[in-house]
Amino acid sequence: MRQIEKPAVENGVAKGEERLWNREYLKVMGCNFLLFFAFYLLTPLLPLYLDAQFSADKDLIGLVLSGYVVATLLIRPFSGFVVDTFDRKRVLTLCFFFFFLCFAGYVGAGTLLMFAIVRTLHGIPYGATTVANSTAAIDVLPSSRRNEGIGYYGLSNNVAMAVAPSAGIYIYHATDNFPLLFWISLILALLGVLLTTTIRFPQRAKVEGKPKLSLDHFFLGRAWLLAVNIAFFGLCWGVMSNYVAIYGQEELSITDGTGLFFTLLSAGLVISRLFGAKSLRAGRMTLNAGFGVIVSLVGYSLFAFVAQPWAYYASAFLIGIGNGQMYPAFLNMFIKVARHDQRGTANSSILISWDLGMGIGILIGGVVAENIGFAAAFRFVAAMQGAGALLFLTATARFFRRRRLPDN
Repeated sequence: MRQIEKPAVENGVAKGEERLWNREYLKVMGCNFLLFFAFYLLTPLLPLYLDAQFSADKDLIGLVLSGYVVATLLIRPFSGFVVDTFDRKRVLTLCFFFFFLCFAGYVGAGTLLMFAIVRTLHGIPYGATTVANSTAAIDVLPSSRRNEGIGYYGLSNNVAMAVAPSAGIYIYHATDNFPLLFWISLILALLGVLLTTTIRFPQRAKVEGKPKLSLDHFFLGRAWLLAVNIAFFGLCWGVMSNYVAIYGQEELSITDGTGLFFTLLSAGLVISRLFGAKSLRAGRMTLNAGFGVIVSLVGYSLFAFVAQPWAYYASAFLIGIGNGQMYPAFLNMFIKVARHDQRGTANSSILISWDLGMGIGILIGGVVAENIGFAAAFRFVAAMQGAGALLFLTATARFFRRRRLPDN
């Protein structure tokens, strides 16, 4: 009779166990939820705070609040290098600790300049922690459930981003107290720091012949076409997420519908990730991504070419469904073309590409809207989504299959 081998044990965790929802994975998801909830609790209210506290005009508010995006984008490449080079747990805990400290800076910022400095600096630990935490999720997942687990992992930030803004607005309207919100975010971030200290990571195998320093430490060159492709979709998301409220108000006379729009968007993201995880587990990454980019194209086209309230809300759900299928599949593809010692770089590379696309989209969308109108800006978005979908279906899927590493 054939003997069943006992699973090897590392750090008290059975290596052969194929449990997806293991304790360490749940802790990492909890950290991710706390990270995004603390950050997005304040996001919709900061413009109101700057106006009320410092009498800042709209242009200045936009400048102050955009600083963290630049800092986040700049820190991403170095985050991947640090996560891949040094002890994962220490890096994650330190990054989360500095993320926590920045909330104390909001409490103490007495001038607009100080607030702008704190907000910009906050982008550094925010960008680094998102890379470190998503890499931690990959490490604590069993290899046979990794594709599926990465899909579920995004639920933690999707739910946080859906619930936190509404919670922040509710608390503010109930108390009319901005400092209270800063303190709540501070406490939530502290809980995240404490949770990181309890995570047990598996030992990382030493990689022989690893180059001491190369560009692949900062950006995953093997995934360059994947990066170009995801930047198209980031561009579309950047325009939609930043200008949807103004578009709804000016083009459709929808004044109070932004909350419902983002609720439907988040619902689409959550439902899509739940139903897409099984397909990812089976290794059908290109199928998930292809389905996602096509459904997103339908959503963006509906938004851009049908100027009706029903289309406005239906597009939100479809875009959520599409992105919920597409993004986890792309993240898996980045990881599958990377060596095991490049997981941090793979995570930072997709985030760099997405953020860069978003930044370009915000800039171009604003220029087009200012000179031609918001309707033209969203038609441009639909065209870019179509170009990204065409690129994926004709070239990127084959690119991935050729470059996927055999042990991945």
